[in-house]
Amino acid sequence: MTSWEIPPEHRSGFAAVVGRPNVGKSTLINAFLGQAVAAVSPRPQTTRRRQMGILTLPAAQVVFVDTPGIHKPLHKLGEQMNRAALEVLTDSDLVLVIFDVSQPPTDDDERVADRVREHGSGKPILTAFNKVDLVPPKALQERFVSFEKLASGEPLPVSAVRGDNRGLLLERLLDLLPKGPRYYPDDEITDTFERDIAADLIRAAAMQLLRNEVPYSIAVRIDDYKERDDRGAYITATLFVERESQKGIVIGKGGTMLRDIGSLARREIEAMSGRRVYLRTRVKTLPGWRNDPRLLTQLGYSIPARGEKGPKA
Repeated sequence: MTSWEIPPEHRSGFAAVVGRPNVGKSTLINAFLGQAVAAVSPRPQTTRRRQMGILTLPAAQVVFVDTPGIHKPLHKLGEQMNRAALEVLTDSDLVLVIFDVSQPPTDDDERVADRVREHGSGKPILTAFNKVDLVPPKALQERFVSFEKLASGEPLPVSAVRGDNRGLLLERLLDLLPKGPRYYPDDEITDTFERDIAADLIRAAAMQLLRNEVPYSIAVRIDDYKERDDRGAYITATLFVERESQKGIVIGKGGTMLRDIGSLARREIEAMSGRRVYLRTRVKTLPGWRNDPRLLTQLGYSIPARGEKGPKA
């Protein structure tokens, strides 16, 4: 079906996907799309800015908006992440709230429920209890009860990884979309540039391989992204950390850790882009970048307040 063959009952809209860090928002969106457009790692705060995933079907187009996990911020980066999530929540057509039921409810889960009630009032809200594959069957019902007070509407138990009720969740979501046109071409799956996705995939690789607090101090800047015809893409990237001691950890003995990060990231970028990639990385120290508004803007994490203009190019 081409973009001009839209049925009269066509539905479309923007679905905010919200939750605390590491509940599986990006994993679920990638599963719906059938490919990775959102970076994923086992660590919280892998997603630091909003990103769209566009699913076009014969009778509907849903634009999933992946958001940073809502949490208690410890620095200005965290404040910006929360602001980004709340703006998406406010501006969306419907809301998909995800809770991780493999763990008991946390303060951040309660924070998410409060923000959804505050900013999502008056629009359709779906609740998914994710990661049921990680809970023993006998313990599931008790875990569901512990989350019930946080849920909006009837929650649906799902597994983004294993696929439990994933199709049913999508059906419910599509039923709640308003009638409308397609906002994007049929073959478009995200509005994010490949170089920005590459930066997120490099940081996700670092978060997966590194330990302790070092991953949360990392930012990635793509310095060069060149196409080489049939030879693929040439990418150079800088990984920024806040302290000199962290720089040594990221590089590793004889450069082994940085090579491992680069190898994992390269495979993910190739899977995302569908072509060969040459990736060159380096590490620099950028003290206090998570608390510096100017540096946050330069690294692409700062968003303008509602009604304000963004920074000049």
